[in-house]
Amino acid sequence: MSTDDAPASDAPPNSPRPRLGRDVVVLGVIAFFVMLGFGVVVPVLPVFVRRFGADGFQVGAVVSAFALVRFAASPLCGRLVRRGGERTVLAAGIGIVAVSSVLVGVAQSYAQVLVLRAVGGVGSAMFSVSAMTLLLGTTPVALRGRAVGFYQGGFLVGGMAGPAVGGVLALVSLRAPFFFYGGTLVVAGLVGLLFLHPSPPGDRATEGPQARPWREVARDVRFRAACLANLAQGWAGMGARSALVPLVVVEVLHRDTAWSGIAFAVAAVVQTAMLGPAGTYVDRVGRRSAIVAACAVGAVALLGLAFAPNIGVPIALLCVYGVCAAFIGTAPAALVGDVAGARSGEAVAVFSMFSDLGAITCPLLAGWLADVASFPVAFGSAAVVMLVAAAYARRIPRAPVTRPERGL
Repeated sequence: MSTDDAPASDAPPNSPRPRLGRDVVVLGVIAFFVMLGFGVVVPVLPVFVRRFGADGFQVGAVVSAFALVRFAASPLCGRLVRRGGERTVLAAGIGIVAVSSVLVGVAQSYAQVLVLRAVGGVGSAMFSVSAMTLLLGTTPVALRGRAVGFYQGGFLVGGMAGPAVGGVLALVSLRAPFFFYGGTLVVAGLVGLLFLHPSPPGDRATEGPQARPWREVARDVRFRAACLANLAQGWAGMGARSALVPLVVVEVLHRDTAWSGIAFAVAAVVQTAMLGPAGTYVDRVGRRSAIVAACAVGAVALLGLAFAPNIGVPIALLCVYGVCAAFIGTAPAALVGDVAGARSGEAVAVFSMFSDLGAITCPLLAGWLADVASFPVAFGSAAVVMLVAAAYARRIPRAPVTRPERGL
């Protein structure tokens, strides 16, 4: 067995299986409520903005403002986490998004909606960076993959339930979903305040070094590999897949747009179901092999979407990609925790920025490539990014079995 396939723990074979800590479970619950509300708002927002006479570009600007400001605010959030602590920044971030969302519900002009959504992006960055920093900083190395998987599962389950709830609320009023979003965020904030451990900064459950200087982290090949994998996930999963698959279904396969929703829903269920096994693999076998294999197989699945002969093929390929996404969603984040140690706010902020960069840039580039070239070229651009991430991840050193980081 190669060193990358070595277990990540020294525990005897008959010892009790380690369990996820309370903070991990609480963060998973918080993620569910945050994404439930976000999922309620997403399908309603473009229609709501149209009520103010906005054209297509202005609608897109409101959608992009949240992501762009979130991306720009991430470096600042890393510093805030170091100075103010994860729990403080998490609560403040949730509060900002909650207030801005409720105010969107009472907005009287397009400009107000645009500004308030941008402000919400700041709060989202504060929440996501602090939550991931807390998750990685309070979880032992041997459980990081499973912890990230549980946390991601909260987002996925909430994201699947949100649009359905949003559709029902929209029948009542287009403003109602924004108030509902604010309410779910209040619940998420209360859960954090009541159940997250108020431990002092020095009280950590991590193994190994508690922190590393940012310059050392930035030079570490493992951190760079994790960032590239996160870029590939944002570029391919949140970018090319979301932007191009609906077009392929309608323009190439000549199916109703509802089939896109069905395909994404089935793939989301598969991805959610695979998060547990993926986290276990990442912890027991290794981060390196998970990233290499998932990015490589995911690239093939994405490219195959451009040549689908019938609707069944995209559904199957999206499920394959969902399995890969479960691994790409857990292994790189766990690797960041291994490299940076506890209180790694700056590292987590930079790591999250790579995913946001891919999600912001790819839809524009992929859409342009689909127009001027073809769907295979557009999907191929995303496949190339994933293959580059897989190739670079092969540079992650195979650590000796006797070292603490041998599970890498």
